[in-house]
Amino acid sequence: MRAIPMMFLLTALLPAGLPAARAQQPPPASAEARKGELKRLLDALPAAPDDTAAAALEARIRGLWAQAASPAVTLLLGRGQRNLGAEAAADAVEDFDAALTLQPDYAEAWLMRAQALIAAGDYQAALRDLRQTLVLEPRHFGALATLSALQEQMGDAEGALRSMQEAVTLHPRMAGAQERLRRLRTAARGQGI
Repeated sequence: MRAIPMMFLLTALLPAGLPAARAQQPPPASAEARKGELKRLLDALPAAPDDTAAAALEARIRGLWAQAASPAVTLLLGRGQRNLGAEAAADAVEDFDAALTLQPDYAEAWLMRAQALIAAGDYQAALRDLRQTLVLEPRHFGALATLSALQEQMGDAEGALRSMQEAVTLHPRMAGAQERLRRLRTAARGQGI
């Protein structure tokens, strides 16, 4: 089994600079307005006409996800991201635990803790956190891509392919997704698909 590359987790799956993303996005009038805009953007993402449009939609979606965090949670998530980037996975897990204590309904915190748990080697706990992320945000393409990477790491090529296919259905122009799908199809065929 190959280890999941840390840079894959950090660059492709973590919300890019959560505190910065939050600061760059003008806040919608209310949580309901944010949910409405998020739904509209997620609906538009599969039909993005080109990579530039898809990247802009993705950035706005991630910004809206980031805005759902309270200021205290944003600080904890930022510290957790720094710890994860410094390969201090146990410290990152603690930061994300604290964020989830403050805001247990925040999908991004579940995803970030899952990524820290993967880095720490606790795959079963990471699977639980990824499932919770998807309960809270069923169209979270980043969580599905992370789930795919974890399933591949655990030797479940068929599951990895299914999760990645679902992620690509939501975000067809996700960076690196088409190449990853090709590789996963090849691996899954080797398992009897």
